[in-house]
Amino acid sequence: MQILQEISEVLQSGNGEKVAALTKQAIEKEILPKDVLDKGLIAGMNIVGEKYRSHDLFLPEVLLAAKAMYAGMDILKPLFLKDGIPTLGRVVMGTVQGDIHDIGKNLVSIMLRGAGFDVIDLGKDVSPKKFVETARKEKARVIGMSALLTTTMVVMKRVIDLLRKEGLQGKIKTIIGGAPVSAEFAEQIGADAYGYDSMNSVDCIKRLMEKE
Repeated sequence: MQILQEISEVLQSGNGEKVAALTKQAIEKEILPKDVLDKGLIAGMNIVGEKYRSHDLFLPEVLLAAKAMYAGMDILKPLFLKDGIPTLGRVVMGTVQGDIHDIGKNLVSIMLRGAGFDVIDLGKDVSPKKFVETARKEKARVIGMSALLTTTMVVMKRVIDLLRKEGLQGKIKTIIGGAPVSAEFAEQIGADAYGYDSMNSVDCIKRLMEKE
């Protein structure tokens, strides 16, 4: 449908005002909110993600596109709540305790929302207890942890140990990312996945959800 294609294209250019206006128009034309989301907003954000992956777009442009996507989401959210439309799943994200670097984590959160996930972003300097309590309370299926400092990597293991202690390991999956961590470290501490960049993290989280 032409208007959905337009939403996708305008989103890619980062024009939030126009995305909001087109989203309203699409709803007025009685296009299903889920179609506006999937074939307009998410379709546009997927292209942004692919272009970022191939270095055709850079971080400032991704952030602009994300802002435009949120402008459309603000119009759709009340309709989703009313209709009870499910998301792809809920993910708790955060930078681990002792670490205040959050650019990578923020980018993963943006890409996850763009792919249709419900993201609870706890910010930075997040304790193991807060990760686990929030995931349990919000019925999240995945915890995503980020670290930039080698000294804070150990906190990721504490989160996984706490999940194990609470009998939640396996029920709540874990993914880690950040400059000092690796696939080997993820395996060593018992994490379910390692994301080496924002798009790869989204792919990994999709696979973790499918395994359930």
